[in-house]
Amino acid sequence: MKHFDSFGVMIDCSRDAVPSVGGLKRFLKAVASMGYNVAMLYTEDTYEVENEPYFGYKRGRYSVEELREIDAYAASVGIELIPFIQTLAHLNQLKRWRAYRHKIFDIDDILLIDEPKTYALLENIFSTLSKAFRSRRVHIGMDEAHHVGLGKYLDTHGFTDRYALLTKHLKRVCEIAEKYGFTSTMMANDLFFNLSPGVFCSDEVRDFPPAITENIPRNCEMVYWDYFATDEARYDAMMRSTQKLSEKSWFSGGAWTWNTFTPHNRYSMKRNEIAIEACIRNGVRQAFFTLWGDNGGECAYESVLPALMHAAAVARGISEDEMKREFLAITGERFDDMMDLDLPNYIFGADVPVESPYFQHSACNYAKTHLYDDPFLGTMSASLQTEDNSLFPQYAERLHSLAEASERYGLLYETAACLCDALSKKLLLAKKTGALYEKGDKQGLLALAQNDYAECIRLVDAFHKAFRRQWYAVNKTFGFEVHDARLGGLKCRLESCMERLTDYAEDRISDIAELDEPLLPYKDTYVTSWAEMISANIV
Repeated sequence: MKHFDSFGVMIDCSRDAVPSVGGLKRFLKAVASMGYNVAMLYTEDTYEVENEPYFGYKRGRYSVEELREIDAYAASVGIELIPFIQTLAHLNQLKRWRAYRHKIFDIDDILLIDEPKTYALLENIFSTLSKAFRSRRVHIGMDEAHHVGLGKYLDTHGFTDRYALLTKHLKRVCEIAEKYGFTSTMMANDLFFNLSPGVFCSDEVRDFPPAITENIPRNCEMVYWDYFATDEARYDAMMRSTQKLSEKSWFSGGAWTWNTFTPHNRYSMKRNEIAIEACIRNGVRQAFFTLWGDNGGECAYESVLPALMHAAAVARGISEDEMKREFLAITGERFDDMMDLDLPNYIFGADVPVESPYFQHSACNYAKTHLYDDPFLGTMSASLQTEDNSLFPQYAERLHSLAEASERYGLLYETAACLCDALSKKLLLAKKTGALYEKGDKQGLLALAQNDYAECIRLVDAFHKAFRRQWYAVNKTFGFEVHDARLGGLKCRLESCMERLTDYAEDRISDIAELDEPLLPYKDTYVTSWAEMISANIV
């Protein structure tokens, strides 16, 4: 690409969904045809590490042989496969095993700096990576370690300047990486903003004292990540600030696949177009776009191919018509058809702009919050600004039709269609239940139980099965046990509520305590945690 030396995509392989080797090959072939020349596999602990049997245990981790196979295929289509690991924070799944829990952790999910066992693990990690990847570049993570030095390290050593602690650990990690042949490392830059008074993602250019900049290894490249901004001034300021930390810097944007079942192509495209233009304006020649899988890896990574095609088109400077022609040639799908995978979150219509109040601080998450909203507690529905669920049958009909017509991506459309079918009954179920109970309409509640609740259970079951087919088609089977538990729990809860409504309507019980308690406003449209959606209790 004219303006970029490295233009890439990052696939999250750590949030329950571990993409299968075959699925990754299909995906890499598609993005390579769009013009991408870099890909990263984000693996916290989902890869085999020598001498570490519990590292990624029961998580669907990649073997060295699998990584070599993926790496070789990526190279064959013109993509450099770069490992993206964590060497400081975001290693929470290791804490469940006694082999690591009390030995290498400082606080939260943060590794214990200055602990020999920590660096023994990192030695094993880099030794393994050196045998699995041909790239000599590695992303070492190190983002969001906000409490570094404030747990076991503080207890043992007392308070230490946390910038000094960070740069000391960074230097040690870079030395280990170099020992195993990795000549270039990259890390997220947010801690350099957050460990002292200041704001990460600010529209003011930040200066850093020499005591910080002089201790950053010269082979370490800083990555400015931002998935939210629509403000040119913020991108410009953050890119210039990042360039003060390293001679070579990267930008990392988002192709939104996280925290929800369906993609946010529209939301991603709006932001990435502004970000790419800022990269060009500020001379940032390395960029990649992340496909995170937070809170369950529910959204299939192929569903953001439209956003990735759009980003490549902006970077290459091609027209919208040319972009859509290329997309059809690469994927076999019409660009606008695949954009319809966004629809389940658009409960107010597909034409609602992504900057509307309905999206509040970031991308909306209506499809997931209202699927899992407890019909008796109703917290997610407390501030729902609609009494109309008629869009979902329309969306479902459209997506079922696309599923029948698509040879390659039919499972994506079918899963989204079945989600819309379920939401056609589930979206307003809590509101209807609460309204009828408040009026004391027992016959209405009985009819609701026998009709809406029963049909909702059937449609949730159909979505569960479609989602499972999609998962097994693109991911390893590990991780779906989480969704069996979640969706199985939803079906069980609907049955439980249906039974209690029937008992109340037929005077076998005198009240329903959850429905007696008034609902308080709950205005956040982007709740990310399934546990928060289903209950105010401990999950």
